[in-house]
Amino acid sequence: MWSLDEVLTVAARKYGAKEALVTANRRVTFAELDAAVTRFAHHLRAQGVKPGDKVAVFGRNSISWAVGFLATLRLGGVTVPLNHKLAPPELAFIVGHSESRIVLADADLAASVPASTRETSRVLLLGGDDTLDGVTLFGGDAPAPLPRVASSGDVAEILYTSGTTGLPKGCLHSHANVLFAGMASSLAYGLDSTDRVLLAMPVWHSFPLNNLLLGSLYVGATVVMMPEYHPLEMLETIQRERCTLFFGAPVAFLLPLRTVPDFERYDLTSVRTWLYGGGPIDADTSRLLAKRYRTERFFQIFGMTETGPTGTLLRPEEQVAKAGSIGRYGVSGCDVKVMRDPTTEAKPGEVGEIWMRCQSMMLGYYRDPEATAAAFHDGWYRTGDVARIDEDGYLFIVDRIKDMIITGGENVYSKEVEDALASHPDLAESAVIGIPHKDWGETVAAILVLKKGATFDEASFQAHCESRLARYKSPRIYHVVESLPRTPSGKVIKVELRKKYAARA
Repeated sequence: MWSLDEVLTVAARKYGAKEALVTANRRVTFAELDAAVTRFAHHLRAQGVKPGDKVAVFGRNSISWAVGFLATLRLGGVTVPLNHKLAPPELAFIVGHSESRIVLADADLAASVPASTRETSRVLLLGGDDTLDGVTLFGGDAPAPLPRVASSGDVAEILYTSGTTGLPKGCLHSHANVLFAGMASSLAYGLDSTDRVLLAMPVWHSFPLNNLLLGSLYVGATVVMMPEYHPLEMLETIQRERCTLFFGAPVAFLLPLRTVPDFERYDLTSVRTWLYGGGPIDADTSRLLAKRYRTERFFQIFGMTETGPTGTLLRPEEQVAKAGSIGRYGVSGCDVKVMRDPTTEAKPGEVGEIWMRCQSMMLGYYRDPEATAAAFHDGWYRTGDVARIDEDGYLFIVDRIKDMIITGGENVYSKEVEDALASHPDLAESAVIGIPHKDWGETVAAILVLKKGATFDEASFQAHCESRLARYKSPRIYHVVESLPRTPSGKVIKVELRKKYAARA
């Protein structure tokens, strides 16, 4: 199997004059991208980067981000993509834990690299679409070729988890892992050389990076990059660039409907594939998207950083009938099962933990053998997600194991309560958590974001929930907020909510 560096070289040979990367300011062909990667790899080598060295990339979506990532691989190095919204202490932890020698940073983000990090890691500046640490990426003489040093089994990247339940962990992925994730994408929803993929979600996140950016290089698709997601710019870019595929968290589809008054005037007919992930959508939301975006083109994807990510798929024809499900089977090369306990597989109507086994699975957590050992059982990755299986074999996420609430000895799955709340006419979104209770152990609390202009009526919400749920599952405590804390991939950070509201209990 190829290394990721070879994927780019072959793509340049096959699709040379075809657009590989497009931004608002520059269009780059596959041949130009390959030359730019070699050009900057020479620069990195002059900075002392050797095979196996770690290079962190700390920036927004840009051509120079992609070049820096790929140039590191060309030298046999290991890339460490960083969340561009990290606070200095978080940044210092990941750069230090990953042992990154170089940090490639956007100019406006470089100032947030703490002094302690600069003592061990050199900071080089990303230059948007044209330069990288002063190196002009495009034009000029062809760079001298570099010897091929990486093999498919070598580590290509360390992807850090979002840290919603504690300190981030670094997922080690080989070239083969990542290449399989891209191949699985092309098989699952038909990614091919005719596609124009809009990359608006952060490229340092596993799916936009491995499945879309690198998957597109593999099949010869064009990637249209936005620096950051913005609902209006998303619509404008799809219309202008005639994009054919878009991926986002559910909120990325809802925000344009809520914030762009003339949504219907934008021509989105070029899009043949809509992908959403980072959380399932409920039946009401599915019907709304069916009407406004045309659901026959929607796929729900489920996976995680540890799995590459590959996992399950809910197909377009299943979106309404099985709304809220993550699908029935794993994609090609990925096995999925639901376990009541380590020796008993769940049956229809039962709940259990989702276990996965796939070719894109991480090699383990970097410098954390204990966490690696705890995450696997006989070669299966224990996801920590609890799912129910319906009579047709479809999986429905009911909670994270760590988010399950135990009140008075009864298990309450927070997603079940959130789904019940979702149909309240005054609610925009919610997060349900357990907070300490002296008598019951925990009690159910709902953190609500109301629709614009709505006012909170506790009795109305209580009656709404108790008409749909057993009384012990209904929230006993409500808090109304302007917004919910989220990771950049759109996941609600419930550990933050629990800390905040436990103190008020």
